[in-house]
Amino acid sequence: MTKKTDAIYAAPLQELIDFQFDERVVAVFPDMIQRSVPGYGMIISNIGILAGKYAQAGSHCYDLGCSLGAATLAMRQRITQPDCDIIAVDSSPAMIERGRELLALDSVTTVPVTMICADIQKVSIENASVIVLNFTLQFIPPAERLALIQRIYSGLNKGGVLILSEKIAFSEPWRQNIHEELHHDFKRANGYSDLEISQKRSALEKVMIPETLACHQERLKLSGFSSSDLWFQCFNFASIVAIK
Repeated sequence: MTKKTDAIYAAPLQELIDFQFDERVVAVFPDMIQRSVPGYGMIISNIGILAGKYAQAGSHCYDLGCSLGAATLAMRQRITQPDCDIIAVDSSPAMIERGRELLALDSVTTVPVTMICADIQKVSIENASVIVLNFTLQFIPPAERLALIQRIYSGLNKGGVLILSEKIAFSEPWRQNIHEELHHDFKRANGYSDLEISQKRSALEKVMIPETLACHQERLKLSGFSSSDLWFQCFNFASIVAIK
């Protein structure tokens, strides 16, 4: 199937609405995410490698905010421990519907996958060895983020990991400006116009709220994680692996 090109914000909009993971976004999501997030393909590939290392026999692996299931499929390819399964959760019915279609096309079937349409803040998390939040926490209201990370920590087995990828903010205005400009340059290099960049930024302002790396690491420490390491960063996009 031919990948559709993201042009959602190419035309002037009379009235911008907040960003939503609806049918329009689902139809172009693979193109949108690759052209918008520096290093996205590398992050997905290495989530698979991390899952292969840390998955424990007889445990669950979770992909929370799974979108179309890219991280789920990467984990499935790398997990070799017996009796593991993957639980992929997203609150968007359109994402889950399309994700199940893509899952059905996957040639790797040795690791069972269940895709669930649900609020990740309400789904049960237990007997987990790997939990992925891949650009998901940034869409949760900041006041509710600590409770979610604490629930994740409680559901993880000893030695289990949380892989947390996020767009990050910077406390120094000059550094924030540099990284924003570099991110916009990245998007221009991938074919987005200044109009598209501006309008998508306006649509995301109220629904996606980035935090500093220090804020994420402090939250992980407060939740009980014994360590958290930055394993990837490109401009203002980063990924952390935290170990229980």
